[in-house]
Amino acid sequence: MSKRASHRKTAEAILFACTMNSIRSPMAEALARAMLGKGVKIDSVGVFAGPLDPFVDAILAEQGLILGKREAKDLSQVDLTRYDVIIVLTPQAEQAIREKGVERADERVEIWDIPNPTDIQGSRELMMDAYRETLKALESHIQARFGSPPPGNQS
Repeated sequence: MSKRASHRKTAEAILFACTMNSIRSPMAEALARAMLGKGVKIDSVGVFAGPLDPFVDAILAEQGLILGKREAKDLSQVDLTRYDVIIVLTPQAEQAIREKGVERADERVEIWDIPNPTDIQGSRELMMDAYRETLKALESHIQARFGSPPPGNQS
C-alpha cells in the first residue's frame, strides 16, 4: 500500500460540506460520529445555514442516531485549515470552498456524489425512501473511505 493510500484511511478532523447544512452534511456528520467513534473531530457546514430538514431527524432516528441540539453553520463560520479531510457533497459547496482559496489540487478535498433526496416528490413514504437511500449512500462512502474505528474507540 502506498503512503498516500494508507494516509487516506486516517483522519483526525473531517468536515462535510453541502449547500444548506440541512440534509446531507448533517446526516453525514451523525453517521460519521457513530461509525468512527471518539478521537475524530467531525463537523458539517453549508454554503448557507438552513434549517434542519424534518425528514433528517426521522431517518436518523430509524437508525438509532440523534443529531441533538445543533445550529446550522455556513462556511464563514469555519476555518478550513483545521480539517485534514473536507468532503464536498454538492457542486455549490465545491465552488464555495474553492472561492475560499482551497485549490483543486488540495488532497484534503474529496467530492462524493450523494443523491439529493429532495429531488424525489410524492407521498411521505416515497420521500422517506429517498432519504433512506441518501443515508445508505453516505454510510457506504464513509465505510469505504474511513473503515471502522479501532476497538474501544466507539462513542
